[in-house]
Amino acid sequence: MSDMHEEEQTCRIEGVVTKYKTAGEIVNSTLAQVIEMCKPGAVVLDICEAGDQMLLDKTSVIFKKDKEMRKGIAFPTCVCVNNCICHFSPLRSEPAVVLKEGDVVKIDMGAHIDGFIAVVAHTFVVGASKDNKVTGKKADVIIAAYKSMEAALRLVRPGNSNTRVTEMTQKVCAAYECTPIEGMLSHQLKQHEIDGEKSIIQNPNDAQRKEHKECSFDEFEVYALDVLISTGEGKGKEKEARCTVYKRTDHTYQLKMKASRVFFSEMEKRSSSMPFTLRAFEDETRARLGIGECLQHGLLDPFQVLYEKEGEFVAQFKATVLLMPNGSHKITGLPFDPSMYQSEHKIEDKAVLEVLKLSYSSSNKKKKPAAKAEEAGDKK
Repeated sequence: MSDMHEEEQTCRIEGVVTKYKTAGEIVNSTLAQVIEMCKPGAVVLDICEAGDQMLLDKTSVIFKKDKEMRKGIAFPTCVCVNNCICHFSPLRSEPAVVLKEGDVVKIDMGAHIDGFIAVVAHTFVVGASKDNKVTGKKADVIIAAYKSMEAALRLVRPGNSNTRVTEMTQKVCAAYECTPIEGMLSHQLKQHEIDGEKSIIQNPNDAQRKEHKECSFDEFEVYALDVLISTGEGKGKEKEARCTVYKRTDHTYQLKMKASRVFFSEMEKRSSSMPFTLRAFEDETRARLGIGECLQHGLLDPFQVLYEKEGEFVAQFKATVLLMPNGSHKITGLPFDPSMYQSEHKIEDKAVLEVLKLSYSSSNKKKKPAAKAEEAGDKK
């Protein structure tokens, strides 16, 4: 992995911006298609498999002239329902989870081009429409998450600090009587790195508040802004769902078991430093056998499946943002229609309302069309 990090490429380079934006377009179009699949009776496994396949198919047909360039999934498709907080991406061997009318569904996924990552998450209610509006706690938590994301987009700009975002998220959620999930992080993104050094923490406990580093944002940085909000206490716990998503660490160890070495070699070819799901391996049993030793010796980090209490609801929005000299470029995220969600609460805090009035996007005068020449040539 060290060779990947020898020369850091940032958004100062036009070609890097093009790769980020291309990955963002792929993620957004895939998310839209996956949402269309989320009807009553749809099986979560089928949705996750379809999402992953779309990400692979779409990334495989661009920049084809560069045979050495890595492309593909930066975060496998996860579909979390109701009180499930994050990272649910089931295997074929597990009992089917079936969507039903009224379910609160969170979809989380990501793609990369040459290690430049675009991730996204979106929340909606199955069967909701302008004629069938969402009300009660479901509406409260989804609007709280959406408004928290809108505030974060306006505060994550050069010169501002991560603590301002943490405080603002707390204020927005208080207005809707909701709680940010404790300790969840929004990370800086770098080439081949989904969890960069700078981060924003939401709802830290006392220990996390002491340990988490305060930082300021700078031009040409990239962030995955991730907002996770609950109608409950905001404390995630593991339950019966297995962990299926993992990521390579920087640790090294000489694996003893042949099954472990075979698994690790295949994992590095498939995903290298990006998170992956065990579902991507043809032989699930062999993959499970091989992963044990890798986890035991710290070669992989697990993305545990977390849950809020039964009867509560969790909403998530995630957007990838490039901090450019002419403003923020939000390259992932689908439009949200607040008219479908009817909450009895509203924001009255003047400080929050002032932030939400701000603009975060780049000015039209300075906007340049994304460079498409190279991409169009490579698609042929």
